[in-house]
Amino acid sequence: MVITILKAYMIFVIIVMLIYAIRHFVFSYNRLFGRQKLYYNDIYSTKMPYISVLIPMHNEEKVLKYVLDSLLECEYDRDRLEIIPINDNSLDKTKELLDKYHDEYEFIRPLHRDSKDRGKPASLNNAMKVAKGEIIIVFDADYRPARDMLKQLAVGFQNPEVGAVMGRVIPYNANKNLLTRLINLERCGGYQVDQQARYNMGLVPQYGGTVGGFRKDLIVELGGFNPLILAEDTELTYKLFTNGWKVVYANSAECYEEAPETWEVRAKQIRRWARGHNQVLFRYLGKVIVTPYMNLREKVDGILLLFVYAVPFFLVMAHVCSFILFFLGAMNLFVGWWALLFIGAYTSFGNFAPFYEIGTGLMLDGVEGEASLLPFLMINFYFYMWHISLGFIDAIVDVITRRRVKWAKTKRFTESSNKEEESINKEKETIEI
Repeated sequence: MVITILKAYMIFVIIVMLIYAIRHFVFSYNRLFGRQKLYYNDIYSTKMPYISVLIPMHNEEKVLKYVLDSLLECEYDRDRLEIIPINDNSLDKTKELLDKYHDEYEFIRPLHRDSKDRGKPASLNNAMKVAKGEIIIVFDADYRPARDMLKQLAVGFQNPEVGAVMGRVIPYNANKNLLTRLINLERCGGYQVDQQARYNMGLVPQYGGTVGGFRKDLIVELGGFNPLILAEDTELTYKLFTNGWKVVYANSAECYEEAPETWEVRAKQIRRWARGHNQVLFRYLGKVIVTPYMNLREKVDGILLLFVYAVPFFLVMAHVCSFILFFLGAMNLFVGWWALLFIGAYTSFGNFAPFYEIGTGLMLDGVEGEASLLPFLMINFYFYMWHISLGFIDAIVDVITRRRVKWAKTKRFTESSNKEEESINKEKETIEI
């Protein structure tokens, strides 16, 4: 009986791997040969909406000047713009620096929070209560928007069906080391190919929590952000789609981020992403299946997107099952055509499937030389499989124990003359919401 269950599970994982391999291939093919859906770049309006730019910050003295200076250079009517940096319980000089910007620029209006209810979702909820804009645009503190970013994001809301707009993220420190170069490859494939293909095909482009915007009144009406969910961006995506709204993707709206420069920081980041994403999976899978506002294609893509941070855990368990079957002398599962199927599925998902999208993205961006790094993605495959699996387990424990989640701030690496952050009790990696 045990052997039968283990074999059945292995067959299940093989099927899942094949489905996602086909998904990677279809998206890559669409970007190379399919009809491309244009964003609203050419739309011109004499009356752009009033926008509020929210920037959640916790101990961001190293990087806040870059995002604020970049926003000051953006081309947008300042009579229709306010910038609200949200100082969320910072212990460094974030408050003092933000107040200096306010003294010089009246439309930069810092919101200082000193509350036990901490974290990005709670910060955004507070800021929306004082924001004047009909459109909320969000940037993380380490991001540097291009000059036309605000216009490009805001113009998408001329379409009354659009609830949120998402731009493209590009690391500005991509050449720092091997890790940052690999992250740059992932960003290239994830945005240039995966996001744009889903937008082309009328599927489920994902709002990413930064470099994007949404309708304030709509999100407030839908209950705002849940402070108990770490992936507030993923939840917003599904909250919109299951209520009849759309998310659109602006591939030309480029914003530049600081990628993690150490494997330790990257591990904590992707574990947090996996935990939050799976929290959304548990809450929204049923809603996606039954909602009348999504068509069949959107539902299928939405379900596959919900499970992307669960599949690595399935693969870890498949490895465990294979070892158990081996020691039980029951590996005859792979005799004959099953062997070919397994090898093909594993090669596609575990090795070559990401190559489809990343290789396509590198070609579209005109940086084919970076393709020499593709073999190193095998490092990421096992690294991510382990840490994403830990995040999946975290999400399950959250459900079972009903424990309060913790919000983790990603360490910044930007050079700065201000060194106080390093001495504030060694900056806790997580703070309780």
